[in-house]
Parts: sequence; C-alpha cells; structure tokens
Amino acid sequence: MTSIASKTRERLLDVARQLFASNGVEHTTMHDIAAASDKGRRTIYTYFKNKKEIYDAVIEREADRIVERFAAIADSDLPPVEKLQAYIRQRFQVLDDTVKASTTSQIISYLTLDSRRLERIRRLAVEKEHKLLRKMIDRGVEAGVFDPVQARIFPSIYQVFFQGADYSHLSANYPSIGVDPETFREDVVAFITRTLTNNAPTTSTNSHSTK
Repeated sequence: MTSIASKTRERLLDVARQLFASNGVEHTTMHDIAAASDKGRRTIYTYFKNKKEIYDAVIEREADRIVERFAAIADSDLPPVEKLQAYIRQRFQVLDDTVKASTTSQIISYLTLDSRRLERIRRLAVEKEHKLLRKMIDRGVEAGVFDPVQARIFPSIYQVFFQGADYSHLSANYPSIGVDPETFREDVVAFITRTLTNNAPTTSTNSHSTK
C-alpha cells in the first residue's frame, strides 16, 4: 500500500471511529463516513467492502495501539528486571489513560459504556500482548534472571490478575475491598518482581511513579 493510500485508509478509520462514538455503530452508514471524511463512496469501497469491515479494522487498530506501548518497553535495552517493572507500570498507565480519555471525549460511548465493543478490543489486545509478554519473560529466563518455573505460568496469571484490576479501577471499588490505590501499584510491581526473580530488589518507586 502506497503512502497516500495508507493515509487515506487511516483517515477513513479515524472518521469512522469518531462517528461510531458519537452516533453508534448501528446508526452510522458508509455514506456518513464518506461525507465526514470528504471522500466519495467509491473511495471508501476501494478500501473496505462494508461497514463491518471498517468496524473490525477500527477494533484491530485500537488493540494494536494499546500493545504498541508495551512493545516499546519489551523491545528496549533495559535489563530484564527493570524492563518487567516498567512493563507493569505501563499496564496501569494504559488503564489510567483509557479512563481519562473516556471522561473527556465522546469516545466514552465507544470504549467504556459499550461493553461488547470494549470486550472485543480487550480480547484482541490480550492475544497480542500475551505473545509479547511471553517473549519478554523468556528472554529473562535465558539471561538467568527469571525463575523458569514461575515464568512459565506468569503470563496467564498476569492476564487474569489485570482483568480484576481493570474492573476495580473502572468501578473505583478499591476502598470496599480494603485496597489503598496509592500504594497498590508499587505493591504489585514489588510482588511480581520477587515472584519471578527470587526476591530480587525492585527499582526506586519515586522515579517510576505513573501517578
């Protein structure tokens, strides 16, 4: 795909995303997307067969954007322990940013209130992230830093844990379950680090705070 074609496709997806958020997917037509993007319907059908294909592409892109932030850390030159800690903090930050964006824009109807669409994005992101996380952890095992037994089961435990953390964050129910949100994140970082590295020391919490 040429640069111009790629930009046109991205433009169509941006417009579709905004229309899906403001009008709902069911009430958005191909004509609406074409008009809002200043493109003719013929142009839209050059890139997408129908609205479902556009919607699927929007969902895929949302998942990719989430995982890209983790990939930047996983592919960095940080030592295994620091990389792990930065990765977990980024996971919390992604949740923060999602909630913040949803409370200040129309995307709330698209990402937060529509549970079916949010679930599709989450599932896609989980599938992509699981492979990324497994690769990062395996590298730590190869370097002799992470315990191979704990590392084998960690990615699955990580995903299940964060499903619960996401719910608690979105519903703001930390006080009702006796959790201090001010210290919870760094407690999680320290716990996971100790579990995977046989009590290896954590890095300074002050320099990595995501608050």
